[in-house]
Amino acid sequence: MRILASLLLLAVTSCATTQAPSATTGWQEVVTPEDRIRLRDWRTAFTRALDQANAANHAAEIANEGALLEPDAAVGGPIPNGDYRCRVIKLGAKSQGMLEYVAYPAFRCRIDQGKMQRFTKLTGSQRHVGKIYPGDQLREVFLGTLVLGDETRAYQYGRDRDRDVAGWVERIGDNRWRMVLPYPNYESLLDVIELVPEQ
Repeated sequence: MRILASLLLLAVTSCATTQAPSATTGWQEVVTPEDRIRLRDWRTAFTRALDQANAANHAAEIANEGALLEPDAAVGGPIPNGDYRCRVIKLGAKSQGMLEYVAYPAFRCRIDQGKMQRFTKLTGSQRHVGKIYPGDQLREVFLGTLVLGDETRAYQYGRDRDRDVAGWVERIGDNRWRMVLPYPNYESLLDVIELVPEQ
């Protein structure tokens, strides 16, 4: 009887540690060790990526983007739920032969609220899906995964390190936000997603 009780207690404890994060879970309790480092080193990634893109003769395009591509442009303020036009800019080349600067046209994105705020990039060949967590006074934290091509379902965050994505969500002006994704696993040193509410 005592052995059975011990086994039941062990089973309950195991279940408790594998439950999905609740609405009150902080990002620090969920983030993978690799993504914790990415988030910590975001500014180094940003400046390295800008240096590469500038050296590859993209200074005019970078200057044209204003606050979007300025590392310290965050002014604070959470991002509201709604539909957004989201434009992706990739900065810096992850490996030789890759482009140092690529700006894509606007895609469609949505931020909605279930138990937690959730971000979904609805169109494009690389679609970010994940949760937005409270961060600090200037920014929130995005932890998610990448859906590729014609895939219809996202991996659970933390299941496949090659698909995991981490970044900071920042307001950079009136009705303008960005998601800063340092050291993504594909192509670039930094991805910046501009988020502007659909009218």
